[in-house]
Amino acid sequence: MRLPYASDTAPQDQPQAAAIYQRIAARRAPRPLIPLDLSLLHSPPVADGYNSFLNAIRNETIVDQALMELAICRIGALNRAVWEWRAHAALAVKAGVTKAALAAILDVDSGVGEDRVWANLSEKEEAVVRYTDAMTKNVEVPQAIFSRLSEIGLNEREIVELTAGIAAYNCVSRFLVALDVGEMNGKPMEVPGDAK
Repeated sequence: MRLPYASDTAPQDQPQAAAIYQRIAARRAPRPLIPLDLSLLHSPPVADGYNSFLNAIRNETIVDQALMELAICRIGALNRAVWEWRAHAALAVKAGVTKAALAAILDVDSGVGEDRVWANLSEKEEAVVRYTDAMTKNVEVPQAIFSRLSEIGLNEREIVELTAGIAAYNCVSRFLVALDVGEMNGKPMEVPGDAK
């Protein structure tokens, strides 16, 4: 990491930070705080807002978890955020994303161009990955790519949640890479060995 990590306990001279540390620890429980938390905790108010927002994305959305994890993994691959890829590829496997789908999205040149067919992705997966690519690479999403989300059956709430998730994890990846959180920059990204 390009900065020293913050302490895993609230500083004695910042009593207002104790509640923030407790909220973050509660979200991570039973695991300890992770390097991302210890990076953000240099600014407890930012860490608190981040924790609340990501908690909503991770735990209070209804969008299919496999699709959300696929989008997050694609962001990790596109932005070379190794920490994000490794953490979310494992979660994607648990959510049912196939080895072939993860391999396809790890190839950052795959799927380039609207006419290209993605090998090893379902119709839903392809629509979500194209949407993720547009948001991540270009910010502005062409109408045809946006319209596919409704065509594959996502309702308005799911579209908002997927969009917020993609935006949030683009923020996460950029933070991770800029500060080299977890000392992962430049390390390989691979499909987890337990993927089927």
